[in-house]
Amino acid sequence: MSLLLLYLGVGKNKRLLLLFFSWQFIVGFLAFFMVLETHPKLFPILILGSFALTIYSLKRIDIKIINPRILLAIHILRIPVELVLYQLFLLQKIPNLMTFKGWNFDILVGISALAISIYQIYTKSNINRQFFMIWNIIGIVFLFIIALIGVLSSPLPIQQFAFEQPNIAVLEFPYCFLPTCVVQIVLISHILLLKWSFKQKS
Repeated sequence: MSLLLLYLGVGKNKRLLLLFFSWQFIVGFLAFFMVLETHPKLFPILILGSFALTIYSLKRIDIKIINPRILLAIHILRIPVELVLYQLFLLQKIPNLMTFKGWNFDILVGISALAISIYQIYTKSNINRQFFMIWNIIGIVFLFIIALIGVLSSPLPIQQFAFEQPNIAVLEFPYCFLPTCVVQIVLISHILLLKWSFKQKS
């Protein structure tokens, strides 16, 4: 769903869709056949590859043809994602600190994105530009916090948190798509919305 919304939000860029789909096929293949579980050290390589794809994508997207309301809708998906993370915690696949009961505040961004979308639909107008820019910056900060916690809670040599219950879900299918696809799409959306806001100023 996040990939579909990104595709629609950036002007139906087929090359971007193909790149993300191809990368996710590789990640999904490794996770589905449990390669990541037996070789967790591959996980940081996949994360670096995912962010390289993010940087490449941002350079290829034309800010003039984006649809900001569709890009905003991507962040509503953070609500069900947080509910899934909580279920994974109950299944002892991620630590509590990665949920909304811990240090993960992403659900607030999802709820506020839903509220902003409803406001725009109801009033048929955009919200205050300065507020929208601050909202995007806060969303990026929250995203980096949970992404960093997720990596540092994984069973890797760099693990710093949650030794009693490491983050093993990201090594499994289909949850491997969260750090290698959804996080990147959310970040791309935030950056594009910030660029769009600056353009509105000019």
